[in-house]
Amino acid sequence: MTAYHADAGELPQKEVLTWDGFGTAGRELAQQIADSGFAPEIVIAVARGGLIPAGHLAYALGLKLADAINVEFYTDVHETLPDPVLLAPMLDVEAIQGKRLLVVDDVADSGRTLALVLEILRGMGADARSAVLYLKSASVVAPDYAWRRTDEWIVFPWSAEPPVTPGG
Repeated sequence: MTAYHADAGELPQKEVLTWDGFGTAGRELAQQIADSGFAPEIVIAVARGGLIPAGHLAYALGLKLADAINVEFYTDVHETLPDPVLLAPMLDVEAIQGKRLLVVDDVADSGRTLALVLEILRGMGADARSAVLYLKSASVVAPDYAWRRTDEWIVFPWSAEPPVTPGG
């Protein structure tokens, strides 16, 4: 199974985020969070899409503690599994109990992945808030922080090209 599907070349309209745009997006999103008064202790990335945005936000907010939760949902452009599925390795639940967490993903599309992660972390006793680069109108959850709204397919700079291959 290939992990590359972000090009979506057949789609006539799409949102394209460049690396420069991502730099701006991360700083503006971090400012939203700082201005809200929420002071997270740990950034939790929703892997894979949230890994790079979470790292950017951790640096922008001056946070050193970060972790990830692995969830699979999208299998191709506009193709998903019936439900989001947690994948190993799992978070260290004892380390996050009672902590202020910032859960970061690239996009709240259906919102089902983010809703699952927030439910799990809050069930562990954490004060979990969420931040995404993009929010779509169909999302079942409203993230606490979002940089932009769109209903287009989004091409992120870190997934805009196919994976490298040996000798390629």
